[in-house]
Amino acid sequence: MPITGRNAKRVLFGAIDLQSARRVVLIRTRAGQADAQAFLRALRRRYRKAGWLWLLTDRASAHTAPQTQALADRLRIRFVWLPRQAPELSPMDQLWRELKRLIAANRQAASIDALAAEAAAWVLTLTPQQAFRKAGMLSKRFWLRKLLQNFWRPT
Repeated sequence: MPITGRNAKRVLFGAIDLQSARRVVLIRTRAGQADAQAFLRALRRRYRKAGWLWLLTDRASAHTAPQTQALADRLRIRFVWLPRQAPELSPMDQLWRELKRLIAANRQAASIDALAAEAAAWVLTLTPQQAFRKAGMLSKRFWLRKLLQNFWRPT
C-alpha cells in the first residue's frame, strides 16, 4: 500500500497468517523487485521454522519477476495468484483498506516516515480478533473458510 506526500513515498508490504492472524509488515521506499524480495526474506525470518509458506498475492510485476520467483523458491515460499483486479479476495488488502480509512485518509503527519510507522504499528498492534474481523476472515462468506476449517493443518 503506497503512502505519499511531498513527492515522498513509502510502501507497506504485509502478510497476515490465515490461521493465527499474525502479521508481518515491512516499510520500503519503493515497490520494486528488490523491495518485494526484501519482504520475502522478512517473511521467511518471521516463519523461520515453518515448512513451505503459501502467500496469496496479486500479479504485480515485482511478484512475477523471475528473480523474485527464484528467491521465493529458495526460501520455500509458494505464491498463490489471486485473479487480476480482485482485491476483495485478499485478506491483507482488506486490512490496507481499513488502514487507509482509519489512519491515512485526510490526516496530516509530522513526516512521511512517521505516517508509515504509524500505519505499520496500527496493523501490527491489532489483536488477532480485530485483525481477523478487519481482514474479512470472520465473515461466513470468506472464500477460504472451508479450506481453513477442513483441510489446513496447523503448522
